[in-house]
Amino acid sequence: MTVANTTREQVLDRIRKATSSVATGPSQLNEQYTAIPRPYVRKGALHGAAKQALLMERLRDYEAEVAESTQDNLGQAIGSMLAARDAGVLAVPGGVPPAWKIPQVDWRIDQGLSNAEIEKVDGVLTGAFCAIADSGTIVLHHTSCEGRRALTLLPDWHLCILFASQVVETLPEYFERARPAPKLVTWISGPSATADIEMTRIKGVHGPRQLSVILVNDEE
Repeated sequence: MTVANTTREQVLDRIRKATSSVATGPSQLNEQYTAIPRPYVRKGALHGAAKQALLMERLRDYEAEVAESTQDNLGQAIGSMLAARDAGVLAVPGGVPPAWKIPQVDWRIDQGLSNAEIEKVDGVLTGAFCAIADSGTIVLHHTSCEGRRALTLLPDWHLCILFASQVVETLPEYFERARPAPKLVTWISGPSATADIEMTRIKGVHGPRQLSVILVNDEE
């Protein structure tokens, strides 16, 4: 037996000894999982405007553009965003509400758009499943209103419509809301960027370089 094999067996032997008393039956595992102490914060203390303000602060820290709107003025808010960027061609998931697709825009509905077609648009407009105020994170579950992953990764600009009722304060609150767990999730904390190479911040490495969010007040 080689030295490498001997070392491997030593490691595995330690694992066997450490886990020898762990129950393996499904009911016993569930009991052990339930009994795990969870002293961390599981529910936030912020509500309403304070929770929304925290989310907007975090998003702006990430250099995302944020605008507020009422439900009645959402079409106007979308139009202002598009006009400011001179964006006339946008990709959009098939399940986006018709009211979001304002006139004078060439809407490319994703019914199997190729990657090359998606890359040619001025941006993409989608909804979202949820947003986590504490970390400034937008969560996509890729429903018919959020689109498939390629649709939100390839364009240079992502315009996301987010409702106040979709905002939670903490990550555990998101997990409670997301049951049963979806098959695919995308987490967005600001525009795509990395500083891995020589500590130089580069945008657009693995997603849109620019992120805009319209936060719609749909709560009393």
